[in-house]
Amino acid sequence: MKAEERLSFLDLTEQYKNIQKEINKAIEGVLKRGKFILGEEVFRFEEEVADYLGVKYAVGLACGTDALKISLRGLDIGKGDEVITTPFTFIATAEAIIEVGAKPIFVDIEPETYNIDPAKIEEKITNRTKAIVPVHLYGQPAKMDAIIKIANRYKLHIIEDAAQAFGAEYNGRKVGSFGSAAIFSFFPSKILAAYGDAGMLVTNNKKLYQKAKKLRLHGATKRYYHTLYGYNSRLDELQAAILRRKLRYVNKWIDARRKIAEYYNKSFFDLKNEITIPFTHSNCRHVYNVYTIRLKLRSVLYDYLKKEGIPAAIYYPRPLHLQPVFRDLGYIRGDFPISERCSKEVLSLPIYPELTENKQNLIIDKIASFIKKKYRE
Repeated sequence: MKAEERLSFLDLTEQYKNIQKEINKAIEGVLKRGKFILGEEVFRFEEEVADYLGVKYAVGLACGTDALKISLRGLDIGKGDEVITTPFTFIATAEAIIEVGAKPIFVDIEPETYNIDPAKIEEKITNRTKAIVPVHLYGQPAKMDAIIKIANRYKLHIIEDAAQAFGAEYNGRKVGSFGSAAIFSFFPSKILAAYGDAGMLVTNNKKLYQKAKKLRLHGATKRYYHTLYGYNSRLDELQAAILRRKLRYVNKWIDARRKIAEYYNKSFFDLKNEITIPFTHSNCRHVYNVYTIRLKLRSVLYDYLKKEGIPAAIYYPRPLHLQPVFRDLGYIRGDFPISERCSKEVLSLPIYPELTENKQNLIIDKIASFIKKKYRE
């Protein structure tokens, strides 16, 4: 493979080159002002994200995991409570539930979307259930209409884990605007990405908003006056400055991701008997934070692509109920068969706005060659 054709799973340097002047100017402005903690950049970014999502309030935090913990605590969810979520997600979703003293109750996923299956939620509700945490996995919105109906019927909170879905839409509304709260991650691999850790909680609940602002600042209402046990979880001023400038481009980048995903889909159409491409409901706007296919020979293809210099990733190779750290929850293999099957079959391919068609064709050609050799000889 020629040097100019070498592939990365995610190339963040190309994005920086395209907006280098704006980013450098934003960083320089923070350095010149000398205000590094909860300054103007953070407050303006919070306002701009709230406006973009169509919500009333946003609280900038150190990371998406903290946003989950603070959302739970802000809604008075803790020891003895149960929170329903999916086992097919990054560990932070369940980790945050455990850390506030509550218990994650897992529900299996839909095989088409990899999101929590609303039809299986109700049977897991008990008198200890306080919330549902749907994850908009890979950038695909969960079925919020059905989840909202269940939550309303049982008077449960909804906390949207939208860490991978900034800008995604369900029935024309941005995800993050449906629940009691929602969280976003701005980790460098995300659609709207910082140059380090960063996260955000958004809500229409003023009481939660005010409590979240205390919790991010050691539980303080004013300096050296603490009313809660809190955290040191403030969105960094430099990261906020970077994110504000990137927010201006996020719709353009999402459109580019969707175009790349569409090209993958068309290219894999003739391989539809061997490869399952991402499914999108007609009322959803998938933003493809990750482009994920599924096939039975996933592990063999993964090794083949690695040998051929084609990067790929597996999100996620082991569902949460089978993680050693969650052994005490009492789940066993076979409890969530769809999550378990998908964990053995999913494979994510490079997708980022600057991915060229030539590089994409290299990926497609290698996969097509593999499929024809393994399945059709």
